[in-house]
Amino acid sequence: MQSYPQGGGMSMEARFFSFVLALVVCTCTGASYRTANFIVTASTATMAKQVAHAAEFYRKKQAIEWLGYEIPKWQTPCPIHVKSGRAIGAAGSTSFSFEHGLPSDWEMHVQGTPARILDSVIPHEVTHTVFASHFRQPLPRWADEGACTTTEHLTERQKQHVLLHKYLSSGRGIPFNRMFRLSQYPTDILPLYAQGYSVARFLIAQGGKQMFIRFLETGIKSKNWDNAVTKHYGFSDLSDLQLKWNDWVRRGSPKIQLPSAKTQLVSNKLTSK
Repeated sequence: MQSYPQGGGMSMEARFFSFVLALVVCTCTGASYRTANFIVTASTATMAKQVAHAAEFYRKKQAIEWLGYEIPKWQTPCPIHVKSGRAIGAAGSTSFSFEHGLPSDWEMHVQGTPARILDSVIPHEVTHTVFASHFRQPLPRWADEGACTTTEHLTERQKQHVLLHKYLSSGRGIPFNRMFRLSQYPTDILPLYAQGYSVARFLIAQGGKQMFIRFLETGIKSKNWDNAVTKHYGFSDLSDLQLKWNDWVRRGSPKIQLPSAKTQLVSNKLTSK
């Protein structure tokens, strides 16, 4: 779960655990493995090596997909503490602070089965660090957690889809004019993850990941999310977006035909001006 000094976010089925519990990881003697940007500590040398290479892989992959460029090597590597086991729920947390506009003091904790750590927790948590490196400031909670959740394994994303309907049907949905301005986690945190994921998925389907980043840049800079959603997606305001999104969710969140790569490139150039 993120706080500032900044944290990455709990994820997957163990989100309901407190931040403190998420930090209860294996700090005893174990194996370590170092790469250019990460130092991983795990119970076995094999797991430490797998996590380190996965982290480097997703650091590059997510940066290119979301930002369009590979982020530079960090001045200091990010420590990753791993707690793995067959009966451990998947979860993660990442903390960092901003100094002179640059993220520093990285600290990442991941837990779960080896498979879920490698295909869900690491992609999610590493994407937080990619966003921090690019934006150099906190993101709205829904956007950060929602976008990072899109990087998880299908089984984890499906859980959020099911939870979303549960929260919406029980009156726990968050109005967009409130959700888009949340800089801290709300008391009722679980709907934020499910709804943030769904809204991020809906917007990304309209124009791709890099347009989503341009949209966030505009909204953060102007603090006018109504204008940002109009400029980048053509909705009249947040209320219009919420109505369209609600209709999409009621129809089962069907796949939206993504614009062609050429169309996305032209659109990204236009909206970045």
